[in-house]
Amino acid sequence: MMVRTIAAALLLAAGAAHATDTVRASGAWIRVLPGNLPAGGYATFENPGDGKVSITDATSADYGEAMIHRSSTETGMGRMEMVDEVPVPARGKVAFSPGGYHVMLMNPKHPVKPGDTVVVTFTLSDGSTLAVPFLARPANAKGLAD
Repeated sequence: MMVRTIAAALLLAAGAAHATDTVRASGAWIRVLPGNLPAGGYATFENPGDGKVSITDATSADYGEAMIHRSSTETGMGRMEMVDEVPVPARGKVAFSPGGYHVMLMNPKHPVKPGDTVVVTFTLSDGSTLAVPFLARPANAKGLAD
């Protein structure tokens, strides 16, 4: 009986360690630019769990490179920098949006046009992955629905 209780406790603890498996994304879209110019990807990530998790990497079978960037403005100058991680707070959200965090998709492996769906797979700090379908939108899009 004691062995079963210990085994059950270990299984519960293992389940708690993977609470980040519940991170989900919504409103995912990419802005497709002409030719081989990079595309910016945007989505909202929600973590309903009790533990903080971070987005640490991104890949896509449709692009040769995918990097997580943050755009900012300092003293009137726009800049963009690659980031190693984006925290998604416990019971919170983080938005990838124009002018802020985004996934930069470079070197398309085939033409991507508005209306296409591109899957980006994000790696989380607990080692799990989250595959997110992104809707391709035209270069002048400001969001998913415009």
